[in-house]
Order: sequence, then C-alpha cells, then structure tokens
Amino acid sequence: MSNTTGGNNIALGNSAGSSLTTGSNNIAIGNTGVAAESNTIRIGVQGTQSATYIAGIRGITVPGGLGVFVDANGRLGTATSSERFKEEIKAMDKASEAILALKPVTFRYKHELDPEDIAQFGLLAEQVERVNSDLVARDEQGKPFAVRYEAINAMLLNEFLKAHRKVQEQEATIARLKSADAKQEAIITQLKSTDATQEVTIAKQQKQIEALTVGLQKVSAQLELNISTPQVAKNN
Repeated sequence: MSNTTGGNNIALGNSAGSSLTTGSNNIAIGNTGVAAESNTIRIGVQGTQSATYIAGIRGITVPGGLGVFVDANGRLGTATSSERFKEEIKAMDKASEAILALKPVTFRYKHELDPEDIAQFGLLAEQVERVNSDLVARDEQGKPFAVRYEAINAMLLNEFLKAHRKVQEQEATIARLKSADAKQEAIITQLKSTDATQEVTIAKQQKQIEALTVGLQKVSAQLELNISTPQVAKNN
C-alpha cells in the first residue's frame, strides 16, 4: 500500500494496492488499485484471471433482487429504472420496429467454451449491430461482444402494446360494423314484414275485386236477359 493520504484501505496479495497513492475505503485483492480512487473494490486483474467462481450464489433465491451486469473493464453493477436517473425521456414509438429485422438463430458454443455442447437460442451480435448498434455491448477493443437482451425485451413490449392497440381498434370497428349490420337486418326484417302485410292486403283486395267482377257480370247478364225478352201486354 502506497498511500500518502487517505485511510481505511485494505490490500491483500503481492503488490496489492501499490497504486493507491491517495483515496479511502478501498479494497484491493490481487490488484494494484488505481491512484486517487475511493470506495472501490478490485479483485484480480482484467486479462490475467480468466474465470471466477463464487460459492453461495447458484440456487439461492433473492426475491426483489436485480440482475448484475459487467462492462468491458470488469466493473459490476445494476441497471436502474427510476426516472430520477434518466434524461431525454420520450416514447419509444417506431424505434422498436428495429427488432423486426433481427434474425434469431440456434447455435452451440465452441467446444472449448462449452464441452457439453448445450443447444442455445439467441442472436448474433454482429447481425444485431447492423440493425441497431445501440443493442450490442462491446469488448475492450470496441468489437461487438454481446446482445443487450434487456433492451430488446423493452422493444418487444412496445411492439406488443402497439399490436394490442391495433387489435382493440379493429375489435371496436368490427363491433360497430356488427351493430350497423344488426340495424340493417332489423330494417330488412321490418320491410319484409311490411311487404308480407301488403301482399296479404293485395290478395284480399284481389279477391274482393274478383267477387265484385263476378257480381257485376251476373247483374249485367240479368239485365241483358230482361232487355232481350219481349213484353206482352194484356188487353182487357
């Protein structure tokens, strides 16, 4: 430990904390630390240690916990969601349509990375970068390294909500059309009923006309008979 000022620092290992010239409340384990930093824990050296094993994590349920992320420098942290930590907030709108161009794949990691050759499902960072470079995390050389699936999940939610609103609008339109069809059917039924009533009335009138015609024909025939029969007068 090479502190000239500061305190409450802990160093463990060869040359641990040797770069901590100032700063307080640091813990350096197998790491030289960084000059003038405070309140930092550094374990191991990026590029030297290539694997980390910590017991007491797998299989342990932490209700209400947060997902942990790691950047290209090995720094751990969580992603906050509170409005207090954000700026330039605006609706996602059409930005989420980028995910429609993504191409999910099935794959297996190279055998040296996964000797069990477990089948995997996901995306290729290079293809995602071509669609939207903000959806990839990069390594220390700036090359695409991983996909920011948490961002894609938010985009999926936005596209789902957009599709849901369209479905609701379509259902409302269908309901209006069905209501209009029902009204039209009621009008047609009423018109048919009116037509049926009119047909009955016309049939009755037709029968009445036919009866009157028959009656007139009889009266006419009787009159013709009376006219054609000579009248004989009696002479007293």
